[in-house]
Amino acid sequence: MLLAVISALVAFGAVLAIVPYVTRFALRHGYVDMPGPRKVHAAPVPLLGGAAIYAATAGAMLLFGGNTPLSVALAVGGLLVVFIGLLDDTAKAKGYEFPIWPRVVVYLAAAFVPVLLDIRILGLSAPGLDGMIMLPEWASVAATVAWIFALTNMINFIDGVDGLAAGVSMISSLTLFLTAVIRDQHDTAMLALILFGACAAFLAYNFHPARIFMGDAGAAFIGYALSLIAVEGSFKKATLITILVPMLALGVPIMDTIVVMARRLADGRGLHKADNLHTHHALMRWGLTQIQTVSFLYLLSIVFALLSIVLLLAWGA
Repeated sequence: MLLAVISALVAFGAVLAIVPYVTRFALRHGYVDMPGPRKVHAAPVPLLGGAAIYAATAGAMLLFGGNTPLSVALAVGGLLVVFIGLLDDTAKAKGYEFPIWPRVVVYLAAAFVPVLLDIRILGLSAPGLDGMIMLPEWASVAATVAWIFALTNMINFIDGVDGLAAGVSMISSLTLFLTAVIRDQHDTAMLALILFGACAAFLAYNFHPARIFMGDAGAAFIGYALSLIAVEGSFKKATLITILVPMLALGVPIMDTIVVMARRLADGRGLHKADNLHTHHALMRWGLTQIQTVSFLYLLSIVFALLSIVLLLAWGA
């Protein structure tokens, strides 16, 4: 436990130290997010914050967690999603739309990295079932890749208001840390706490008014890291309770994704087309300020988190 705390403090300090350099680099070379019809900021804001989050999180996990499958999956798969995310952020800074298919291909490739390291959903047990039902290998791989791919995209969906994605990810990672501690899972506990530290430090720069954005690179990496924690910690040999716990811990991005996708399908729009249908957009249309919107969604995320902990303690520990 002490090592996990130290590793989180190192990640926290690393992000605090790296972000000012990344900010200056982004401003000097024009890597900024310009205001627009869908944007809530009124002036250009530096991108590339995701590079700092990745470097601190992957570096701390490799340093303190060792050369484990979880550490390697985070570093290698995370590098893939950060790389394609930085290309996307570069396109955004230059004023053109990055095509969807390169992102899909790279996210799928990143989702296969943990599978190759045997981090995958293996089976399911439930009340009334005689032991663990092991999934066929194809189903195990498909379920793992689908979950990682989906969550890699989900954090990006809520990254539309200053501090929202970083703050909600903090709450989710802290919740997953507590569930890992309850279940005596040291590697996932360490990664969850490291991610918490990195997001907490980034939030100091990203809360309204934001001085830097995490960009698609940061949002995708955080989603990827959270998905790994869930697979290794809760889904590997899943019960109905251990499936529900991380889904509740990630309740806000999952809820927002489901609502937005349903509305896009109902309106006949492309699922990948950006719009103003997200929960934070709706709250601001109803008159809430950025800080009020973020605070409400933080509170909702905390409610989901508490429900997940209570559920685990009552039925799944």
